[in-house]
Parts: sequence; C-alpha cells; structure tokens
Amino acid sequence: MAMTTAERRGYAMICRDGAMLVVAADQRGGMRQAMAPTEEARAAIGLAELAACKMDIATHLARHAGAILLDAVCAVPAIVDEGVLDRSTSLLIGLDASGWEASPQGFRVSRMVEGVTARRVRALGGTGGKVMVYLRPDRPEACEANLATLRAVIADFRAEDLLLVVEFLTYALEGEAPEAYAERQESLVLDGARLALGAGAEVLKIPYPGSPGACAAVTALCGEVPWAVLSAGVDHATFLGQVEAALAHGAAGVIAGRSLWKDCVSADRAWTRDRLRRVAVPRLEEIKAVVARHRGG
Repeated sequence: MAMTTAERRGYAMICRDGAMLVVAADQRGGMRQAMAPTEEARAAIGLAELAACKMDIATHLARHAGAILLDAVCAVPAIVDEGVLDRSTSLLIGLDASGWEASPQGFRVSRMVEGVTARRVRALGGTGGKVMVYLRPDRPEACEANLATLRAVIADFRAEDLLLVVEFLTYALEGEAPEAYAERQESLVLDGARLALGAGAEVLKIPYPGSPGACAAVTALCGEVPWAVLSAGVDHATFLGQVEAALAHGAAGVIAGRSLWKDCVSADRAWTRDRLRRVAVPRLEEIKAVVARHRGG
C-alpha cells in the first residue's frame, strides 16, 4: 500500500539531502553500556541520566540530521516541551520495549511499551513512530506472535494516518553456531523484509543485508517502499562501507545510532558534549557525503 499524503509529509521530514538521515538514540540498555564501564555503574544510571544524554545527542548531533529516534520511556515529551529539539529536526518515537521475552521454544518475542499507540506518539510531538520486531523467517513458528504485533501496530498507525518506520532484527537461535548463523544472514534479511512488507510496512529500517548484491535484492523486493540501513553497533569505518554499498544499490537512507555515538557518551555531560561535537558530528558528515554522492544531494 502506498503512503498517504500525511505519511509522505512525515517521511519527507525525516530526510535530508534526498534520503532518510536519522540519528537513533532510542536504546536504553545499549546506551547504559556505552555510558559506563561496569555493571554496577550502569545500574546507577537512571532514566533522568539517560534522558539528559539523549538530549545532548539531540542538541549536538541530531540537529545535523533529518530526525532523531527516541524511545517513549525517557526524554519525551520534555525534549519538545523544554525546547531542546531544534525546529528543523523531526522526531521519531519508538514503540518497542527494551529486551524481549523468550517463548518455550527459545524464540524471541518482541515487547511493546505499554500504552504507546499512534495517538500517543502524536501527543508526544512525534513526526512518526518506529516499531521493531525480531524475526527468524526460516522458522515460521518463531515469527507468528511478532508478526501479529507488527500487523496490529501498522493498522493502528494507518488508522491515525501517521508515518511508521518498521524495523526487524534477526538473531541466532539457541545452540546455533555463529558460522551457521552468519551463512544464513543474507537470506534471513531478505526473507525478513518480505515478511515485513507482507504485513503492510511502508518504510523499512533493516540490518545491512550482507553484500552489495543482497542490497540490490532487497531494493528489488521493496519496489516503491524505501528502506534505510541501520548500524547495529558496528564501528564507524565498517558502517561507512555498509552505507556506501547500501546506497549504491538502492537504499533510501541511513538510521545510525551507536556507530555514531557509542564512544562519545558518558555520565560526564561536559565530556559527552565535547565528544559529540568533535567525533560524532564528523562521522555524521562522512555519512552525509556518501548520501550526497548516491542520492543527488
């Protein structure tokens, strides 16, 4: 199904230079891990500290992008109400809760933050929402619950006429050898995209498919549906190469998180702000240069 006029406007607002360009800062556990070196120190980081870090990311990094992606647990609506978010930076709000539940068979079951609907995303000042589900498309029984969740969220956002970015992540099964999982990665991403499209996704955020050829296959499968490549926590140099391959073979943009800021955040806000300006922003500019080469920016 094609995007509506309202969804197209929301999509345009998360783009810069003709492509999706979003800074992802919706992580909670991953951000705590980046902010502190020990489990004890991470446990001491509360929602207020997380919110402050996310606001610094918005102020010093995401203002150079089309949008920032934040969770619905902290930083919103304060980031809007307190005037922290630059007027030129759009806001995507994630619906998914941190972590997952395990089914009796060991499959990952995605969880959503309670009470966060499309209407709530709009009330929080969101330009649109983002939902993430785990998929193992080679095991249909592993996908049933998560696809049901995905279809319900898509229907809710469609009824509200609000932009929704659909993300999926694949994962290794219990006892699956890393080599065996790696060999399946390209097919898992391609088949995961097929499942998400079948559920009604109109914009996709997906892991790097594994090769330039796999990127081209995803683009062919998606047709008119735009897809953005996510960073999945890899180092910046690796991600920059993935961005180059993805955009050269049809990706419509980038949604980058930890590859930009994972070594630029801490409980020391002065240090964080300095690192975001000196390290994270130049990384984002390198990504923007790739975007400009491939999207005519």
